[in-house]
Amino acid sequence: MRVIPAALAALLTAAFAADLKTEAGRWWAHIVYLADDKMEGRNPGTEGYRMAAQYVATEFERNGIGPAGTKGYYQPMKLRSLQIDEPKSSLDLVRNGKAEALSFTEDAYFSLRSDPAGEVRAEAVFGGYGLKIPERGIDSLAGLDVRNKVVVYIGGAPKDVPAALQAHYSSGPERWNPMKAAGAIGTVRIQNPKTMDVPWERAVLSRLSASMRLTDPRLFETPGLKLALEFRAERAARLFEGSGHTIEELLKLVDEGKPLPSFPLKVSLRANPVVKTSELESMNVAGKIDGSDPLLKSEHVVLSAHLDHVGVGQPINGDKIYNGAMDNASGIASLLEVARLMKEQGLKPKRSVLFLAVTAEEKGLQGSKFFANYPTAPKKGIVANINMDMFLPLFPLKMLEVQGLDESTLGDVIRQVGQKHGVEVIADQEPARNRFIRSDQYSFIRQGVPALAFKFGFRAGSEEQKIAREWTRTRYHAPSDDLNQPVDKEGAARFNRILVDLLEQVANAPQRPEWKAESFFRRFLR
Repeated sequence: MRVIPAALAALLTAAFAADLKTEAGRWWAHIVYLADDKMEGRNPGTEGYRMAAQYVATEFERNGIGPAGTKGYYQPMKLRSLQIDEPKSSLDLVRNGKAEALSFTEDAYFSLRSDPAGEVRAEAVFGGYGLKIPERGIDSLAGLDVRNKVVVYIGGAPKDVPAALQAHYSSGPERWNPMKAAGAIGTVRIQNPKTMDVPWERAVLSRLSASMRLTDPRLFETPGLKLALEFRAERAARLFEGSGHTIEELLKLVDEGKPLPSFPLKVSLRANPVVKTSELESMNVAGKIDGSDPLLKSEHVVLSAHLDHVGVGQPINGDKIYNGAMDNASGIASLLEVARLMKEQGLKPKRSVLFLAVTAEEKGLQGSKFFANYPTAPKKGIVANINMDMFLPLFPLKMLEVQGLDESTLGDVIRQVGQKHGVEVIADQEPARNRFIRSDQYSFIRQGVPALAFKFGFRAGSEEQKIAREWTRTRYHAPSDDLNQPVDKEGAARFNRILVDLLEQVANAPQRPEWKAESFFRRFLR
């Protein structure tokens, strides 16, 4: 009598594995298309991006996902492109009246998420971490005269600052606003080499790529920032000469998570960034499954992923196409597969589920910012955002790292779903990297919407951690993030099934998700 259940179980297990393999193949097929060289890295405003957007819209339509843009499946927007004309630009340190030219490849380069205003001449001051965190009584600029000056700071925060506070106040506008209020006109960021996602030698290659911002002036978040520089830590000693401090001393304090001093510097900066500008159009792509409940269908759960990557850039090992297979064709592939699975399974969620492929994430979350401020569904009816960005299925899915896990009731739901699927759900293991504010979920969070984001998880010191760190070191924002890399496709398919269950539970719950009472992000509730 026991043979029959065992045999049946074996058949079911085999069928499950076959279905999973099929789903994995479908997921990978989307990536093969989107990360092909012909897409030229899906940079917003290019033919490659337009083709990628058309592909997503076509897949939505083919699988019975209704349009949810302002023009069919599309939500177009205007962007301004800014690109440094390096041969015509100059950057000098001025000490005792003598100018020292800085190298754009070895020393520092311009960040164009600023508001370049021609030639800038200004004294420099060191502003510690450059943070103002009222909840902790932290004000890096306290007692420091920064009027008409440039603030040099080191990325990071004291170790006793909770991850949520550190993430929020480290974001571009939150860091700049107190500096602007104190009279500063520019910033110089020194990144700690030990915590940089991308080593300087690769990061500096991006300096020639175009930056982008929305043309809507209401959505430009760093007005008055006339100069923004990225400065190489290994070359920063000259900034501190004569100040009584050294870069080595300061980086040691950062490594130890200790407070940093703030003090005047003995140098000035003379910068003349010459910028080429143009305007372009790009678009988000949106589809939805309408809710089945007459009262709840006006509420929307948004599943999102960014469609863009960084395009064609400086060559590495002879390859100049930055394909963005994991960043983030993988997320778009999951977006499409989750939508298809929900329709295929005949799921009829009570709330509407909106599938959103956003543009210009790599340019500062521009597409999600546009959607969050001008949504194509009722703004007050957007109840949750589930975001996928570079979730890195590089090894089997045993643990799922969830950013925002303890901030809202969404964390309770994903824990339940993870348990059902035999996957351990863990919190962000590297909060100092501020990933919760660095992708599109933050655009929704700032509108008061509870959100989650994901990575395949691992334990400290594990082989999986080594694999993930090596991927970041060698493939993140590099041409080698292409179709020729090891990927656990069946792990990605399991992740997609988890997302289906997560969306279904959130969409069918009697109550909309809520921020936890103790969550820092609760302050954004409108």
